[in-house]
Amino acid sequence: MSSHTPPKGAKGPCPPRPDAKARRRRGAGPLPWIGPAVALILLVVLWPVVEMVRTSFLRISTSGFVRGSAGLDKYRKLFDEPGFLPVLLWTALWTVAVVAATIVLSLALAQLFNQNFPGRRLTRWALIAPWAASVLMTAIGFKWMLNQTAGVLNTALTDLGIVDGPQDWLGDPASAKPWMALVAVFVSLPFTTYTILAGLQTVPGEVYEAAKVDGTSTWQTYRLITLPMLRPALLVALVINLINVFNSFPVIWGMTQGGPDSDTATTTVFAFQLMNTDIGESAAMSVVNFGLIVVMVLAFLKVSRWNEEN
Repeated sequence: MSSHTPPKGAKGPCPPRPDAKARRRRGAGPLPWIGPAVALILLVVLWPVVEMVRTSFLRISTSGFVRGSAGLDKYRKLFDEPGFLPVLLWTALWTVAVVAATIVLSLALAQLFNQNFPGRRLTRWALIAPWAASVLMTAIGFKWMLNQTAGVLNTALTDLGIVDGPQDWLGDPASAKPWMALVAVFVSLPFTTYTILAGLQTVPGEVYEAAKVDGTSTWQTYRLITLPMLRPALLVALVINLINVFNSFPVIWGMTQGGPDSDTATTTVFAFQLMNTDIGESAAMSVVNFGLIVVMVLAFLKVSRWNEEN
């Protein structure tokens, strides 16, 4: 028998055991891959929220020096502000109006761009323009267009005899608010339209052919087939638009800076205005704003039954 043959009943050589580094790597799982993203979220999202909440309980001078704890005084002062309730009501109306108009117009545009027609590629590119440009730049461009003395709109309407003289479109909240909402819809259309268009292109053509064979009308097909199958894309568009419009700052600040006073300010702009007089109160408004966003999104997802399978 060869000297290398193991004795009868003896086990063969044991497989090499993985070293400690390999075991730790397997135990970590996907952590090395998602770790940088988690760290970025903690740094960019969680840490500012913690600092914002902490600041709302401090008494801070306008020069930035902490003068001690303020307890709940900043929240009491905020709720006693005469403009607080009107700002909340306007923010709610602003969000609902802009999001609803954006979704309706985007549905129509997405349906149009989903068809084959001459120049479709050019019109799709044209829709990206408001998205590619800075929102603040777009708002300032509309502000100059609506300028009382040198604005293009006043000049055109006066030459056509529609108005007797230059109008201060952004000086009066009654006329400024519709114009701001129009600009907000204008800059929100590209993303929403392309999100819905992507959803439309996932609907199988065989479904429409079967509906046509069954004699379903165009409206019934759209209501019973297209809209239900667009549900995931619509929910994504709605949630992101709710957050963006509710937090909208460049449009309002670029056109009116929330004025006159705070008549055209939303909660985000109002928080920025308060920072000039009381940093702690501004932080308290930011905390309220953050809480409203969380409640709004959770309520919407609950009503929409996000996790329910059709």
